[in-house]
Amino acid sequence: HVQLVESGGGSAQAGGSLRLSCVASGYTLPMNMGWFRRLPGQEREGVAAIAGDGRINYADSVKGRFTISRDGAKNTLYLQMNSLETEDTAAYYCATANGFWGQGTQVTVS
Repeated sequence: HVQLVESGGGSAQAGGSLRLSCVASGYTLPMNMGWFRRLPGQEREGVAAIAGDGRINYADSVKGRFTISRDGAKNTLYLQMNSLETEDTAAYYCATANGFWGQGTQVTVS
């Protein structure tokens, strides 16, 4: 049974930082995983992805500000978010390439 649990969301000032974590159980990293977000009133969009071989991709809107990483020993995926902007306000989700999703964590930037 695969379970993904996100944490680390909250409120931040514009220009600040937050780090999101996604702990996976029943699923061994490294595999293809990613972070997604749903902005208010919009469809869910991809933010960053990391493949099993370490290749990384970012959405243009977060390049240079967000960093995706993983810790295999802790079976945890991270998203370091720096230089936050009000437009980053969204619910953030981690997901596996084969369709498992976490419950999401809210990020609010003001």
